[in-house]
Amino acid sequence: MGLFNRKNSDTAVATATAPGAQVDPALAALSGEYTIDPAHSSIGFTVRHAMVTNVRGSFGEYEGKLVLDGTEPARSTAAIDVAIASVDTGIADRDGHLRSGDFFDAEKFPKMTFRSTAAEQLGGDKYRITGDLTIKDVTRPIAIDLEFQGSATDVYGNERVGFEGGTEILRSDWGLTWNAALEAGGVMVSDKVKLNFDISAIKAAAPAA
Repeated sequence: MGLFNRKNSDTAVATATAPGAQVDPALAALSGEYTIDPAHSSIGFTVRHAMVTNVRGSFGEYEGKLVLDGTEPARSTAAIDVAIASVDTGIADRDGHLRSGDFFDAEKFPKMTFRSTAAEQLGGDKYRITGDLTIKDVTRPIAIDLEFQGSATDVYGNERVGFEGGTEILRSDWGLTWNAALEAGGVMVSDKVKLNFDISAIKAAAPAA
């Protein structure tokens, strides 16, 4: 469905609809601006701990917008801002360590941001969106594989779309290098981190004529 090919005012991607191509009416109807609904979405991560198990966490506060253009998919955009202080792994001491200067330094760098720059359809409802992820004072490109989960109107009359997916990054690429050596070898925290996205977004009402 090509929804996530991107163009915004800062960076443009030349992925125009082929001349004479037929536009799926169902896809065209999804065009519009959407606000991510944090109450029905999740942005999480998984990281290996002590070489033997996984620690899972999430961020409880974030906001984001999608602008989907089903008629000309290259005009679609995505942007997310995440409040670092909202990190939650279920252990207060660990969360405090993650907020500290050893990791995110949340007081100095309160937000993590993502801004899409390009996308491609991998087949069916699968997409790969690339963009700039900024953590602390470092911005680096990442690629996120997403699957379009469909659209629906909820019981309150909100038009929703859903996407689910993730990616893997090396936290050291963003200066998150704290670690501790284990007596038997290896390190306390893996450099590799899996990021997970399960997004529900609500379409904004059309402006009055």
